[in-house]
Amino acid sequence: MPLLALVSSLALAQGQPPARARAHQALRDHCLVWAADAKNPWALAHGMTAFGGSFLAADGRKASDAITRDFLARNLLGDGGVGPGNAFGFQRYAADRTPIEPHSNLVTKTFVMAKLPMTTSFPTRFGSVTLQQLVDSVKKGFRHVPSSEEYWKDVGWTLEVLSQTSRPEGAIATDLGPVRVDAVMDDALAALERSTADLLAGMKQGLPEVPKRKQGLYAHPCGGLHLVQAVFGWARFPEVKQRWGARLDAQVAVLFYRLDSERLQYDAALQQAPQFKLQLLTQQVKFYGHFLETVARLKNETGFRFTKTQEVAVAKAKALLDATVKGLDELKAFSSMNAIKQTAPQVYLDLIGDSCHAANGWNQWP
Repeated sequence: MPLLALVSSLALAQGQPPARARAHQALRDHCLVWAADAKNPWALAHGMTAFGGSFLAADGRKASDAITRDFLARNLLGDGGVGPGNAFGFQRYAADRTPIEPHSNLVTKTFVMAKLPMTTSFPTRFGSVTLQQLVDSVKKGFRHVPSSEEYWKDVGWTLEVLSQTSRPEGAIATDLGPVRVDAVMDDALAALERSTADLLAGMKQGLPEVPKRKQGLYAHPCGGLHLVQAVFGWARFPEVKQRWGARLDAQVAVLFYRLDSERLQYDAALQQAPQFKLQLLTQQVKFYGHFLETVARLKNETGFRFTKTQEVAVAKAKALLDATVKGLDELKAFSSMNAIKQTAPQVYLDLIGDSCHAANGWNQWP
């Protein structure tokens, strides 16, 4: 089936709403087609990020059912990254290096963020499990290691599971005893502050940019924005938002400072190394898309009120993402995915996952 016809038929099946901005629609179409690969559970999870719990795999199954039926394991230890004591889990990668759950608890986090009811039942190779059982498994195996910077690089997805299913006054039951989520999230804010110290200093000094050298938050996947989202999401509770106060405001300001700081570096890199235009544009989709997603969640989940300057920055992020998509179109990137998969497999994956995050971010803005 031709690609455009496939997009149209999938859009109809998934109940896609009508007309959007060209770049927004292009990102949704790309996610709709390429994230539907039933043999790539990581891609399916990203499709759910953009389209919700009703997203379908290309074989007609619900994406969530395809993920659990084909890839969920019982009593998984070691490489799955889910810790001892977990009842269920996923390997990080398949034997052929297809990503399954490269970040701990990404799948359960995706199910939770898709607002699936906790009673939702999923098929597996060993029976059926509910979302509540998956969440309880994450909590049971949780290990809090606040002194490890490596821990903070991988824990953002797990923190989302804990924070989205807990309240500030509550505790979770791990197999080592109860753990208070509010204490964990206070540690997460402190870790975020350590990781953004150089950005905060640059912002206060009025520097136009702080170079990215894999330091601090830039050592994290996706520029640390999953940790940022987890921390900001906890501030949906008024008592947390009030208690964090100026500390939260400072991290929001740092996020907006990053928009121009990183834009300047992308612009310079494109001038200096045009031979890497595909890779650089793909990284721009990652940042601008995650930025829109993060600030949308901040607005919608916490009721955070942006300043006029910050509202202008959101519009700028949309314009930058639009220009980035136009650049990818000029390279024929979206129509050359099979070739890119062979020559640049990481770019291939990024163009799927980050298009879905960007579409999700754009979905939440008028």
